Amino acid sequence: MNAKLKRLHSPDIYNLENYQPECAGSFCFLLQAMIGPECGEGEESYDIEVCTPAWIEENLGLDKALVGHHYLIVRDYNYQKIVLFIENFLQGCLGENWNEISRKVSALGLWEFEGHEDGV
Repeated sequence: MNAKLKRLHSPDIYNLENYQPECAGSFCFLLQAMIGPECGEGEESYDIEVCTPAWIEENLGLDKALVGHHYLIVRDYNYQKIVLFIENFLQGCLGENWNEISRKVSALGLWEFEGHEDGV
């Protein structure tokens, strides 16, 4: 069984394909990857913070720390490269069932059911 990127969404950005950050070298936004079984219906949400190294540097400060889990760090905003990266990542997320696959995909983004046992 394989995982497939069904669509991307951001509550912060109306049109991801045509988005141009205000500051091209420093930005961060929430990207929700809707991912489901390749040969089936349904999708689940995985939250990813897309940001640049400059944004991290600007928001780190001298006396702070940031947790890097579920961050996708890019040099600039390129929608097609982000899609390709996610699709390539998903090629390595194989499993016997969707529960097994979804746990692998959760390395990329915060799975909407993360922390739940068997979806309960």
